[in-house]
Amino acid sequence: MTKEEVLKTYWGYDSFRPMQDEIITAALEGRDVLAILPTGGGKSLCFQLPALMKEGTALVVTPLVALMKDQVRNLEDRGIRALAIHAGMNRHELELALNNAAYGDFKFLYVSPERLGTELFRSWLDLLNISYLVVDEAHCISQWGYDFRPDYLQIGRLRERVDAPVIALTATATPQVAEDIMERLDFREKLLLKSSFERPNLSYIVRHCEDKTGQLLDICRAVGGTGVVYLRHRAGCEQTAALLSANGVNASFYHAGLSPELRSSRQDAWISGEIRVMVCTNAFGMGIDKPDVRFVVHLEPPDSPEAYFQEAGRAGRDGLRSYAVLLWNASDVRKLRQLLDVSFPSLEYIADIYQKIHIANSIPYENGEGYRLKFDIGEFCKRFRLQRAGVHYSIKYLERSEHISYNEDVDVPTRVRILPSRDDLYNISLPDPQMVTLLEMIMRTSPGVFSQLVCINEEKLSAACGLSVPALRMLLYRMSLEHVIKYVPCERSTLITLHHNRLVPGNVNLQPERYRFLKENALRRVDTMVEYISENGRCRSAFLLDYFGQADAPDCGSCDICRDRRKSDAGMQARTRSRIAAFFESNPQAGLAGFRAYCADPANSMPSDAVRLLREMVDSGQLRIDL
Repeated sequence: MTKEEVLKTYWGYDSFRPMQDEIITAALEGRDVLAILPTGGGKSLCFQLPALMKEGTALVVTPLVALMKDQVRNLEDRGIRALAIHAGMNRHELELALNNAAYGDFKFLYVSPERLGTELFRSWLDLLNISYLVVDEAHCISQWGYDFRPDYLQIGRLRERVDAPVIALTATATPQVAEDIMERLDFREKLLLKSSFERPNLSYIVRHCEDKTGQLLDICRAVGGTGVVYLRHRAGCEQTAALLSANGVNASFYHAGLSPELRSSRQDAWISGEIRVMVCTNAFGMGIDKPDVRFVVHLEPPDSPEAYFQEAGRAGRDGLRSYAVLLWNASDVRKLRQLLDVSFPSLEYIADIYQKIHIANSIPYENGEGYRLKFDIGEFCKRFRLQRAGVHYSIKYLERSEHISYNEDVDVPTRVRILPSRDDLYNISLPDPQMVTLLEMIMRTSPGVFSQLVCINEEKLSAACGLSVPALRMLLYRMSLEHVIKYVPCERSTLITLHHNRLVPGNVNLQPERYRFLKENALRRVDTMVEYISENGRCRSAFLLDYFGQADAPDCGSCDICRDRRKSDAGMQARTRSRIAAFFESNPQAGLAGFRAYCADPANSMPSDAVRLLREMVDSGQLRIDL
């Protein structure tokens, strides 16, 4: 099939979006390509389509586990076989997935970046017939980028063993970041393809105000359709959603503190239109392609132009007029500066947090390499009497300096171990026949279940036993009360993976040069955001486009700066027309030559377009003079 036929067969589209055809063509030619497409520009199609047309399995690296699972599910819904491996899986599940990728007919293997450097993954690498090495969120590989992740550096090392073209994709990359991405991924030939970042239908509005909630209510009432409101903190989301609801706006809130089920249901309700306005942290929106969002409001300025451009860009993907509004006041600028300080605790503080992580888990010196630790930041801070923000950013920097991997909100599946020996098990009388059926199914599908805790797939097990998942869980719980099994229910947890044995104080290399480099870059991005929100007289769209390397972009004509300039220009022209009319009323015989002489006199300070305005007035009949 041609690429157009594949597009129609699997996606139902008759034509490609801007730049998709060029990116796909380059990939099919076997060229390394970096694709920069704005949010909602259809990045996933750019690697999924060529992978379907080429023999082998596309290896897709992405840091977003939820998005990874969504894409696997969407591919399977189209009849395309796909797998995923990530931090929430145990060794048995990983080996099974890698075995399927190597010997099964799977077209896509999604991998979280922290898995790339593991011995297990590398041991299977030569058995995988990799068609493409796909790098999603490719800006994460660049230390110049706003979201650098050290695990991404493993991707460049893969190229030493994987002879496959690279397709790198991102929505936000400055020219410096784009160059760095291609260097770090060892492009054989540098090829950058990017769509224009211009959004003619999106009006950028920045308002300095003290009464933000009043302004937000005005926006919700004046602009129809669906909206998103971004804040930095969870409590603010809940309070703002309550305020909107109390004033008749159909609103709800979303943040990472909600249960997975609640987050999923609220996301679905917003997409369907059941919820009109979602008030959220930046945890909301990744991978959501809702075309008819009419407004995105930021009640606080983000700390980088990249974050703002991506979040604001979720409005108006259907091409209709939409609004990206940023509300700010002087305290917001002060908070941005303070946040920068909080984001970079002292190296001494970070080193202390490193030691406390090991102390909390009773890990002695020269031990711990490869350990995966459940981490509850609230309990950790309570135990050591620490501030949450300082701990959070210390852990982030320990990850950036390659001491640990930090995975928030990871699925930890249900685990079971059969306590009696296999021989003793048959002498035990169980009170419910379903327990016998379930035990037999667990023994059949879970090797090693007599010697260790083994993860089980609740959905498959419940279907095989003819039970609902809640009924299965109740049966497992009852079996644990009978001391037949040890039962550890599924949960979501934050995991820390230790990259090396515990080091003694003074030996923890926190790479001070990298620390300074990252802090300087963060400061530069904050300064750029402050410049963006200030009244600098420059078109908002042109300012953002210039930041991302699209120099000399035309003024958009629809942002607040352009609108104010147009009003100012209209007022100036009206005053100039009045002066022209007054001049000819006093000098009816002056004619064009006389008016030119009047304009040429600096003392009269006539604007440069005065003669043009005179001609317009004559042409329209406002003045009757001989030109």
